[in-house]
Amino acid sequence: MLLKTGAVAAVGCTLPMGLALASSGRRSVTLLETHRNEVLTAEYWVDGWYNPDVLAQINWIMRDWRTDEYRPMDPGLLDILHVLQNELGRGEPIHIISGYRSPTTNAMLAARNRGVARNSYHIRGQAADIRLPSTDLRSLRNLAMDLEAGGVGYYPRSNFVHVDTGPVRDW
Repeated sequence: MLLKTGAVAAVGCTLPMGLALASSGRRSVTLLETHRNEVLTAEYWVDGWYNPDVLAQINWIMRDWRTDEYRPMDPGLLDILHVLQNELGRGEPIHIISGYRSPTTNAMLAARNRGVARNSYHIRGQAADIRLPSTDLRSLRNLAMDLEAGGVGYYPRSNFVHVDTGPVRDW
């Protein structure tokens, strides 16, 4: 377990470009998985270390809701969610419409919709489709873009914003 913890902690040393966070202190998120109505409040970062037990809980709540498959989510994505929630959330949970997607789920969605990337960051555990119900979707998108921490997609008709830890870009 020490090796696993060390590997997780080492990941914590790199933050997405443009995302300025203190290297000490505490970071937490409150997530509501919208398909199962599951809620998790998790303090995932404490004094410079990602807590692997808490990350495992986050991985589970952000699992593919169609298949129950999960994988490790990128801690940098949690840092993005943490900032968005602290700046805009007014204490409410971030609604997770889609976190991890299995390759099977992603292929099914890509076959139905041209807008779904065949090699989506969701498959890698690096993306989430989110909303904060009491926050204007445009404000959520604008703050996510201001972070310059990865990709940001704006889907007002579907009522969500996509955030990922890939290259900085928007659509």
